[in-house]
Amino acid sequence: MKNKVILGASIGNCVHVAGVAHFLSLAEKEGYETKFLGPAVSVECLLENINIYRPDMVAIGYRLTPENVKGLLLEIDNRRESLDYKPIWIFGGTKPVAKVAKKYKMFSYISDGTDDINDSIRFLRGDKEKNSINSYGETLIERIKENYPYPVIRHHFGLPNLEKTIKGIEKISKAKVLDVLSIGPDQNAQQFFFNKKNMKNQFDGAGGVPIRTTEDLINLKKASKYGNYPLLRCYSGTEDVFKYANMLVDTIQNAWTAIPLSWYSELDGRGTRPIEKSILEAQQLIKWHADRNIPVEINEPHHWGLRDAHDVIPVAMAYISAYNAKKLGVKDYIAQYMFNNPNGLSLSMDLARVLAMVEIVEPLEDESFKIYRETRAGLPLFSADMDVAKGQLAASTFMQMAIKPHIIHVVAYCEADHAASANDVIASCKIVKGVIKHTLSETFSFEKDEKVLDRKEQLVKEAKVLLNFIDDRFSNCEDPLANSEVLAQCIKNGYIDAVHIVKNDKFNGTLATKFVDGKCVAYDKETVEILSENTRLKKLIEREKLSNKNKDE
Repeated sequence: MKNKVILGASIGNCVHVAGVAHFLSLAEKEGYETKFLGPAVSVECLLENINIYRPDMVAIGYRLTPENVKGLLLEIDNRRESLDYKPIWIFGGTKPVAKVAKKYKMFSYISDGTDDINDSIRFLRGDKEKNSINSYGETLIERIKENYPYPVIRHHFGLPNLEKTIKGIEKISKAKVLDVLSIGPDQNAQQFFFNKKNMKNQFDGAGGVPIRTTEDLINLKKASKYGNYPLLRCYSGTEDVFKYANMLVDTIQNAWTAIPLSWYSELDGRGTRPIEKSILEAQQLIKWHADRNIPVEINEPHHWGLRDAHDVIPVAMAYISAYNAKKLGVKDYIAQYMFNNPNGLSLSMDLARVLAMVEIVEPLEDESFKIYRETRAGLPLFSADMDVAKGQLAASTFMQMAIKPHIIHVVAYCEADHAASANDVIASCKIVKGVIKHTLSETFSFEKDEKVLDRKEQLVKEAKVLLNFIDDRFSNCEDPLANSEVLAQCIKNGYIDAVHIVKNDKFNGTLATKFVDGKCVAYDKETVEILSENTRLKKLIEREKLSNKNKDE
C-alpha cells in the first residue's frame, strides 16, 4: 500500500521553516512520504507543486505579522478550488496568525504553538473523534498505544480539602496537559477508610485529600470528564487492602494499581502490618488485579533508594518485583524507574543504575507479560527555590528520555515547598512536555557512554550475585524469589537492607552506604572498605554464625 504524501512550505515572505520541517519529520516517523518546498514559497509555486506531487496533505506555515497573512490565505482559499483534487490542509503559525487561519474552514488542523506533539501524532494517525473519551483512550494501554513514542503523562494531585481537589481536577482536565491523574488520599483515608473510628481528626488532610465516602471518589471521577478526559488512579490502601482496591475499581475505574511488596507496613510506619503479612497480602493483591486484567505497578525498587540502600538493592528489587508480577499472572506490568534516587548520584551513574534495572527486568517480557517503562524524578532532588526546582525537573526529564519511557510520572517542581496546586500541576506538566518536544526525535546516546556502560554492567552482575545468593541460601524453599516468607527473612537478616530501616531484634542488618564518584555504594564502617556484594553478604553470614554460636554458649 502506497504511503500518504505530505507537502510542506512556509508561504509568502515567511522564511521561518522550523515548524513545518518539524511537522514533516514527525510525519515521516508515522510512515508518510514528505516533500519540503522550503521558505518564502509563493501561492503560485505552492499550487504548481500540489498539481505535480498530488499530496494527501498540504502543510503551510507563516510566523510573521497577522495582517500580512490574510491576503495569502484568501488567495489560497479562492484558488484551491481550481485544483484537480482536494488535499487536506494544515496550518502552523504563532497564536495571532493562527487566529486568522481559524477563520478559514479549509484547515483540518491548526497549530498555534501551544498544542502538543501528541496532538499532531493523533491527527497524523487519523483520529476522527475530537474531544471525546474515545479519541484519547479509555484505558492506560490504549493511551500508550495511541501516543507512543510520545510518553503518557501522569501527575499526582490531592489537596487537603475535598472541594478544592474536585475543582482542581476539573481545571487540570480542561488544560489537557496530562493523561493520568493519580489521586493522593490523606493517610487517614489510606489506613482507616473502613475503620473511621480510628481516624484522628487532627490528621485530616495530612498528605492528601480527605476521602471519606465512595461518593467522594465518584465526584472526583466526574471532575475528570473534561478536556482530554484524563484517567484516574489512586494510591492503594495500607489496611483492608482488598476492600480498598475493589472500591477504587468500582468508583474511579482505577487505571492501574501501584503496590509495594514490603512497604506500607511496620517497615516504614505507614501501616502496622508485620513484614511477613504485608508481602503476602501484596502478592495476593497483585494477583487480585491480575485476575481482573488491571495493569500493575510494583513500586518497590525506589523505596529502597529513598532510604539510602546502595545501588545494587534497587536493581535486584526491580527484578524481584517484575518476577513476582509475572508469576502472579500480571499481563501488563508498569516498571517504575525513579531517577535521582538517592539524591547524591551523579547524572551518569544514575542513568547507569536505571539502565541496569531495565536490562535485568526486560528479558522477563513475553507474549503474556508486557512491560511498560515509567520514569519519574526523585523527590529529594528538588530545591525549595522554585526557579532552581524548575530547572531540576527539566534536567531530570531530559535524562529520563534516554530510556524511551512509555509513561512519565511528573513530579511538581514545588514539592519541596508545598503540595502542588492545580496551577502547579499544569505548569510542571508543561515543563516536562517542553523537554519531550525537543528530545523525542533526537538520537543522542548517553546510555552508550563508556563509564555508564561499565557501571551498568557492574550493577547487573552485582544484583545477580544477590539474587543467586537468595536462591542458594533458601534452596529448600519453593521459588525463593517469589516466596513471601523468604523475602521477609532476607529483609530481617539484612541481605536486602537500607540504611533508614530502624534496626532492632527483628531487623538486624548492618548496611552502611556512601557516595563515591557519583555512585551509592556499600562500605564497612570500621575498615572504610567499599564492599562488593559477595563480601557484604559473606560478612553478614559470618556475623550470623557468630551470633548463633554465642546463643548456643
